[in-house]
Amino acid sequence: MSGVAIVTLLVSIGIVWGGLVASIIFLNRRSEVDLFEDPDLVRDDEERAAQPHPFRDT
Repeated sequence: MSGVAIVTLLVSIGIVWGGLVASIIFLNRRSEVDLFEDPDLVRDDEERAAQPHPFRDT
């Protein structure tokens, strides 16, 4: 392999793995998933589960 090919390979590997590392760090800092459940939402889910399932007779 030539020197240009090796440099291109190293740059592309750095971009791919660097993007992976950056995305992992970003998701650890700003997670969209809330680890703690809201009691109001849990109560709403339980009330909804207690209701009969709507169905259509077609």
